[in-house]
Amino acid sequence: MTLLTAIYPNISQTMTTTTSRLATLLKGLKFVSSSAPDAPLLRWRRKGSAGGLEAVRRSRAIRTDDLLCIDRQKTALLANTEQFLRGYPANNALLWGARGTGKSSLIKAVFGEFQARGLQLVEVARDHLTDLTDICEALDRRPGKFIIFCDDLSFDADDPSYKTLKALLDGSVSDIPDHILIYATSNRRHLIPEFSAENQAARHIDGELHHGEAVEEKLSLSERFGIWLSFHPFNQEQYLQIVFHWLAQTGITVDHPDQVQAAALQWALEKGARSGRSAAQFARDWAGKALLAEQR
Repeated sequence: MTLLTAIYPNISQTMTTTTSRLATLLKGLKFVSSSAPDAPLLRWRRKGSAGGLEAVRRSRAIRTDDLLCIDRQKTALLANTEQFLRGYPANNALLWGARGTGKSSLIKAVFGEFQARGLQLVEVARDHLTDLTDICEALDRRPGKFIIFCDDLSFDADDPSYKTLKALLDGSVSDIPDHILIYATSNRRHLIPEFSAENQAARHIDGELHHGEAVEEKLSLSERFGIWLSFHPFNQEQYLQIVFHWLAQTGITVDHPDQVQAAALQWALEKGARSGRSAAQFARDWAGKALLAEQR
């Protein structure tokens, strides 16, 4: 080192600079969890500017039999996923509609139905959708079938995530690999808020309605999902059916169903929604109080 220093007096500074640049380069590389390939449930995580797949070790199992009053949606999504697993043509799916009606739960339940056959689920947060191309490239090198799960989508008009998802679904030169589907949920069918001023640009041509360019742009993303499944608020009868189903799952005996019904309706009124989520929450609350009362 003394001889090198004599010949190259700036070698120490050069090596320090090179080491620093190498460290910066390594930080920029994508990380991939070593446990990810063997895990059926994965999550895309970001660490600074880098991202990678990591295994999800804990997840609440949901059965399709526990999702009531959405039989049409269950049948459609199960059939599409069966086609996908068999290597037949299948579509990306958008599940949209009222909150708490089972959109996210249905995707998780469908994954649970097919997990034993090798289906894997990759959860991607809305804020990380700009990484979709990188995610597909990472999954392209892995065997098996993958559902990319994007929950609760909604975008601003200038959101870069919107452009990335739109291009990847249909329009980009890089296509989604055949062993990957995208299942997404949203409270909005068109994913981006619409304003009355935008509809003023609509025109009638020979009796046909032609939307303005702003509206057409907002419709274009949701139309790139091959399957649309709509979820609507439950009526009172459906809501109570779900309540008593979840109460039965807790194993408690309901001696006075009229009291339960009245309490469940009051619960929904305070929540502002007769949804499957509020029904399950009520059932847990009622069962917990009933079991506590038995111990006194």
